[in-house]
Amino acid sequence: MPVIAIIGAGPGLGAAVARRFGREGFSIALISRDQSKLDALAAELEADGVTARGYAADVLETAALEAALARAAAELGPITTLQYSPLPSRDYLKPVLDLTPELALEALQFSALGLIRAVRTVLPAMRERGDGSIILINGGTSVKARAGFAGTSVAFPAESAYGEMLHDALEDEGVRVRQLVIPGGIPQLQLPNGIDDVASRIWELHAAAGPFRTMLIPLEDGRE
Repeated sequence: MPVIAIIGAGPGLGAAVARRFGREGFSIALISRDQSKLDALAAELEADGVTARGYAADVLETAALEAALARAAAELGPITTLQYSPLPSRDYLKPVLDLTPELALEALQFSALGLIRAVRTVLPAMRERGDGSIILINGGTSVKARAGFAGTSVAFPAESAYGEMLHDALEDEGVRVRQLVIPGGIPQLQLPNGIDDVASRIWELHAAAGPFRTMLIPLEDGRE
């Protein structure tokens, strides 16, 4: 079975994506910091007929993230899709005049360096198969900086730059690298089917090659 690893899995978007990919025959590796919450989510998915397991790791802790991805691959099979969507700390949403070098570095480690570490863990197997997908989920500050969201305005563009370079480097190898920009909280975006619409869009990004960046809605219509 193909396997999707969802980094930043939770009861909202992570669960919706797990169910969408589960319907397509994927096994699900759920990765976030709290093992008990992961176990509860995995049990819910299993009750719906989806194979899912939780692997606790903090994206700020390199060894833990690598180990979680390695365990997932050993238990479920090679990871064929990686979704990188950890929810940034509210500390990263401070005004620019309150941004310290230490906080900026942590935000970069959370968004950009965590992604790089995850990709380097799963990419060799994808390249060997000549197939796979890496999907980045970001907010609107990945496209346009906002002084009130200083940490993500620094970190998301770095994550995006890495993702775009990967997209260009891998597009002839069968590994798709795509980014979905969600400019605001999903409940406030008034989508016809809510979070399920976002999960369906992510499935579409996985399933077909295309440009690196996709906007869920126009940036100016966002409510971030």
